[in-house]
Amino acid sequence: MIKRRLARKAKELFTQYPVITITGPRQSGKTTLAKNTFPRLKYFNLEDIETRTFAREDPKGFLKGCAGGAILDEIQNAPDLLSSIQVYVDSLNREGLFVLTGSRQLELMESVSQSLAGRTALLKLLPFSIEELHEHGNILESDEYLYHGFYPRIHDKKLNPSEALADYYTTYVERDLRQLANIHNLHLFHTFVKHCAGRVGQLINLSSLASDTGISHTTAQDWLTLLEASYIIFRLQPYFANIGKRLIKSPKLYFYDVGLAAHLLGIESIQHVAHHPLKGNLYENMAISEILKYRFNRNKTNNLFFFRDARGREVDCLYTISHKIYPIEIKSSRTFNRDFLTSIEYFMDAIHESERGFLVYDGEGDIDIRNITLLSPRSIWEKLDALG
Repeated sequence: MIKRRLARKAKELFTQYPVITITGPRQSGKTTLAKNTFPRLKYFNLEDIETRTFAREDPKGFLKGCAGGAILDEIQNAPDLLSSIQVYVDSLNREGLFVLTGSRQLELMESVSQSLAGRTALLKLLPFSIEELHEHGNILESDEYLYHGFYPRIHDKKLNPSEALADYYTTYVERDLRQLANIHNLHLFHTFVKHCAGRVGQLINLSSLASDTGISHTTAQDWLTLLEASYIIFRLQPYFANIGKRLIKSPKLYFYDVGLAAHLLGIESIQHVAHHPLKGNLYENMAISEILKYRFNRNKTNNLFFFRDARGREVDCLYTISHKIYPIEIKSSRTFNRDFLTSIEYFMDAIHESERGFLVYDGEGDIDIRNITLLSPRSIWEKLDALG
């Protein structure tokens, strides 16, 4: 079994808080993480209708059966239980009682923030990272990562990615979205999601998305928010603080799992990846989501931005720590080209004085050119660790 990097942080925080809450996409491994990290705790799945009914109708009776602590899976199915948990943990006044998991970001966080403020640590678990697969000895080529994605079952069970991701989309994405919103036309919604995949790594243009799908601008905004709430897509925000330049202020669109984006683009084999016109965008998506996983797996916040000015000069990712900014450019090429460094150098010289920049590409890594380090996706976390 592949060990999850977040388990270390979860154990630590469980000794400091009465409750820890683990959120993330469906099938990202939250239940497995909770059970393996806290094997002494009782386990209750609130997707089970009998368990959910008991928790909703008799919360005090339900919590009486949780003496000594418990894992409550998919807690968003019984949001009113959180108020009872608050009273329960306050009465005991000790740490290490409940592990909550949930897959609907906005819905869950609203309930948790209202009932358990100051009583719970919040963690985000995304699908496997290259770091975790690498530590397990499961090392693949970049095209294989783009095709397989990182959902645990695909790697643990050696599933066919095309079949597994098709099932995942139908079983979890469409089902969850039907529960969250009144979506009558699933075909139209599926078309919208495919259009999102076709814009991976690009600036979000809601008018274009709406027009191409045949829906209103408002509906496009609502559906994009739903996809974000369900951990399907995320928006990378532009960096424009304290810069006296004309800069782009629209966010860029990425998928939490690059394999799902590849599936939605119709990619059905590794050979399709190699020749797909959006391979560079998918590779960029993979690298940025790996940096995001690095942050979340250490219980750190999202500190990522991108830079783009009105003249089209762009840096794919800015990694910020306090007042320091590290520009990161991403290229899918296996062959280094000196032109790859142009955007980083422009940013470091003209926009923000940075002590180091990085180029993520598919060739040989760990090479320094002045104050820019070349690295592969398989060594991102090592370089970020060195930054502190």
